[in-house]
Amino acid sequence: MLTKRIIPCLDVKDGRTVKGVNFVNLRDAGDAVELAAVYAEQGADELVFLDITATVEGRGTLLELVRRVAHTINIPFTVGGGISSKADVSALLNAGADKVSINSAAVRNPDLINELALEFGSQCIVVAIDTRQVERSDKLLTAEAAASNFVHTHGGRKPTELRTLEWAKEVEERGAGEILLTSMDTDGTKNGFALELTSTISRNANIPVIASGGAGTMEHFYEVFTTGYADAGLAASIFHFKEIEIPALKQYLHERGIPMRMSR
Repeated sequence: MLTKRIIPCLDVKDGRTVKGVNFVNLRDAGDAVELAAVYAEQGADELVFLDITATVEGRGTLLELVRRVAHTINIPFTVGGGISSKADVSALLNAGADKVSINSAAVRNPDLINELALEFGSQCIVVAIDTRQVERSDKLLTAEAAASNFVHTHGGRKPTELRTLEWAKEVEERGAGEILLTSMDTDGTKNGFALELTSTISRNANIPVIASGGAGTMEHFYEVFTTGYADAGLAASIFHFKEIEIPALKQYLHERGIPMRMSR
């Protein structure tokens, strides 16, 4: 089994790290550069930086902040928010990002995934999928549960007609190297990841799936790696507010047989 990854996420608004519940009610969580340095020191496997209002505000990602974060850390660094062209990706990679995450622009122009993968390589193209369950039923089977989830764009503000499972398959076919799957229903709730959804997407994908949305306990990570078949677990507030420390989480998972990259 491949090593599983623990990934803190910096949701950035106006240069500050923020965190909300179900994509709303944001509260300040600290300085992005300082938090990034702490996570790298603690043994995080990667870091994700999402400029959550760039697309809504019609601007590019905060390049100078990306440079400062990249200069501070020594772990793989993914940046998303407001990316809509090869020029945007080139600027971010030159600023120090290792990978870029696209969402709204990919939905608007799916060919962009192909173009970016061809230009920069699939290994650095992550497609973020923000999804919400529209048809609710406790009787849904796993595949049906995934089919009832629909992709949302613009920081979760705009619903689309794209079914999540079908879109996940398409982005892989178009050359995405990873999927960042965020359940808007579980985001910020700390009640656990969307396991049925994550499992269905992971088992249907031949590229890594990063599970996001709902982490509240160490057990939730264990569940998403086992029941959910995720390749990585991403979280924000539990790390930002020191509810769970990354070294302790990795030790917990390691002791339960989950392959982890452990700090020396």
